[in-house]
Order: sequence, then structure tokens, then C-alpha cells
Amino acid sequence: MASHLVVRACPPFGVSGDSGTLGVQSVPGEHGDPGTPGPAEFASGGWHMNLQLEREARSLLDGVELERARTMTPRTRREFLAGRLAQRRFAAGLLGVPPADLTAWYSCPRCGTGADISHGKPGYRLRGDAVPLLLSLSRAAGWTLLTGLVDPEPGQRLGIDVEDPARADFDGFDDVVLTAAEQLHLAGLDGISLLRGRARLWARKEAWLKMLGTGLQTAPDTLDVLGPNVDGRAGLRDLEPAETGLPADLVAAVAVAVLP
Repeated sequence: MASHLVVRACPPFGVSGDSGTLGVQSVPGEHGDPGTPGPAEFASGGWHMNLQLEREARSLLDGVELERARTMTPRTRREFLAGRLAQRRFAAGLLGVPPADLTAWYSCPRCGTGADISHGKPGYRLRGDAVPLLLSLSRAAGWTLLTGLVDPEPGQRLGIDVEDPARADFDGFDDVVLTAAEQLHLAGLDGISLLRGRARLWARKEAWLKMLGTGLQTAPDTLDVLGPNVDGRAGLRDLEPAETGLPADLVAAVAVAVLP
């Protein structure tokens, strides 16, 4: 079976998406997972929304995920828990299994891989077994962007990134992030056009480096991402709002390639 890519955007916590959820859009599975209750069930206010989020997190997330959330500020905690719930439901829907049957299985180049890792490249095990699914997640402006590659080919890797152009508005961005060719490409732009151009290139770099699994161990100003090929390897492209469901003011990119 050929691999196929699925992309899903989840709105900020407390904002309804197309599926009527609390910024935790789920992919309907085959086992009747009801997803997160909709706004009508929280008409009495945000306190009940937070309570429901905490209950669902305790019910579905693993201990290592809950432990990581314990040290966060309230707002960061809400976004983290909502994102982890969304990712778990997304993965479960793609696999056609109950979310509770999955165990988080993250991979970090420094810390290793396994159920005791709560950061790095996301993944899951199903009752202890590996699953035919690659995942990547990114956040910007409260939005969470999820992508899954179902039935990946041997050696295939995945990375995704979403960026808010407003965060590219600072002195020194070009010198730190962009190659000489990329700086020349943006020469003559100003205002929002310049910020979007910067954010687009940054999203492409982040997606590619996530796919490689190296992150910012690679200096971004040494990585040219103007074209679809990076270092002679194809697999990098922009993601348009129509494909992701993100607001038009955000920019996103995805990288998919077979690595040796």
C-alpha cells in the first residue's frame, strides 16, 4: 500500500473548529471515539472547559506526558494538553484504533527513544507494537498543525512546521537564519511581504530539519531552502491554507523524503 499524507489544523484551545471541538479536532475512528465535547456542553464558561480538558488528559494521556505538563504555566499547560490530546486522537483515527490503546513513544537524538521520553519526534506504540505511521506537530499563534504519513516506505521521514510572520519581525533575522541566496531572494521586499517571505523560509528550514531529526543542531543560515530540493534531495514544499485549514496569515511547510 502506498504511503499517503494527512494534514490537520486544530484551532486554539477554547475556539471551535469545523468539527465543533475545543480546538482539539479529531479524526473520526472506527471505534466510536466521541472526540472532545463541543461548545454547547460548556455554556457555563471556561472553567468547565478546563475541567473537561484535565479529565480527558488524565484519561487518555500517559504519565510521562502529564508529568511534563505539571511544571507548566496554566496557559502553556492548556495548550500542551490540548495539543497532545489532538495528536493522540489524530493518530488513533488514522490507525482505526481507540486512542486509549496507544502509548506515546517519542524520540530525541540526545535522550533516546521510548515510553519515558516526553519530547522530540512524536510517535506511538499500539499495545507495545510499532505502528505504520509517522507524525509531526508544530504550533504557532495558538494553532496546532498535525501531519501523519500512513504506511510509510522504509526509510521515509516526515517533518512539518507552521510559523507566524509577526515573529520574524526583529533585527538580525536575515543574518542568523538566511543564506546569502535567500537574502538576495527577499531583497526589495518590505512590510508584511518581507515578514511572510522570512516566515516561509523559516518554516521550510524547520520542516526539513525536523525531518532529518537534527533540529537546530544544523545552523539555519547554512541550509538553502529556496527550491524543492535541499542538498540534492527532493521532498520539501509549502502548505497552502486550503490544504491545512490554517488561517491565511500563517505559513507552513512539509518535508517528506527517504533517508539512507
